[in-house]
Amino acid sequence: MSDQNPVFIPGPTNIPDRLRRAMQVQTMDHRSPAFAGALAPVRAGCKRVFGTETGEIVLFPASGTGGWEAAITNTLSPGDTVLVARYGMFSHRWIDMCQRHGLDVRIIECPWGSGAPADRFAEALQADSGHEIKAVLVTHNETATGVRSDIAAVRAAMDGAGHPALLMVDCVSSLASMPFEMDGWGVDIAVSGSQKGFMLMTGMAIVAVSPKALEAVEAATLPRTYFDFRDMLGAYANGGFPYTPPLQLIFGMDESLKMLFEEGLENVYARHTRLAGGVRAAVNAWGLRLVAQSPDLYSDTVSAICVPEGFDSNALVNHAFATYGMSFGTGLGEMNGRAFRIGHLGSLTDAMVLSGLAVIEMAMADLDYPITPGSGVAAAQAHYRATAGTQRAQAA
Repeated sequence: MSDQNPVFIPGPTNIPDRLRRAMQVQTMDHRSPAFAGALAPVRAGCKRVFGTETGEIVLFPASGTGGWEAAITNTLSPGDTVLVARYGMFSHRWIDMCQRHGLDVRIIECPWGSGAPADRFAEALQADSGHEIKAVLVTHNETATGVRSDIAAVRAAMDGAGHPALLMVDCVSSLASMPFEMDGWGVDIAVSGSQKGFMLMTGMAIVAVSPKALEAVEAATLPRTYFDFRDMLGAYANGGFPYTPPLQLIFGMDESLKMLFEEGLENVYARHTRLAGGVRAAVNAWGLRLVAQSPDLYSDTVSAICVPEGFDSNALVNHAFATYGMSFGTGLGEMNGRAFRIGHLGSLTDAMVLSGLAVIEMAMADLDYPITPGSGVAAAQAHYRATAGTQRAQAA
């Protein structure tokens, strides 16, 4: 019966029954007018979630990693210089991808648990008087460490330096769960996926592309075929797809967007903030600490929690699954064995989060962690009781 338990990994997230039913559709001719009618509202709805009026939405049958590759191959050429800060596993993987594509990657090394260093970006960009740097790449929400970075501050650093580089942002684990303002923050390419805030299965990369980024496409010479923006946008103009689309996911996305807009995006964001607050209250009650270095960096979608010295976070996560049938996130990269992660995004309520906190608390007690059983759950309950009226008022 463990498949009835919610998952508390940072994605893929729990899929509501409403979305599973929406994806149970018969095959459709993707070159028919009916498909064009299904695709157009999905692209329009995604623009609202990204916070863009001027950008184009491109959908690829892929995970977010495919969206990363589309972002760089459509706008850059071999040998181009990009500027990236490494402060977690996912910023590291984007660096690795750029290096494999023959790009000159200038890396700003940062402690894990910190965020995108706008001040150090500013220094690097001001020193680049010849404008060799063609793109700045930033991970909005570093899933490995539970850190949210200030994208507006990075854009301000770029503007302050008078630098023309493109700003590319990975918002895979933040979009549709935390505010994202593509136009307001001056983002040129934003990359997300179907399996996190949109509450769907993995399989669709969602890329928002600014007019400035589209201008860079014709001059870029990195090879791309499957991920070519021109092929995708050309097909959309004719109401189709350049190859077989992920039909069921497109229908699921249409329903997901309806759910998000019915709740109201501001209410969606407030719900995630409230759920995250309960998790943080539990962490404090256990006497543990977050990987994120300061409250301004705390993510509302995932909390990475350091285990005490002498304990193995992987053993804790494995024990919770083997004994209680519930999944939590393991530590990645530098956090391997040192931290576990609680994903609190997507289709979740305070009651569901309390079940997760109770289970991980039992698992810690089983493994003789220095915690008081019941303390974390009680702290989270107090937080949710104190904030329940606020959520009801917002929902109304």
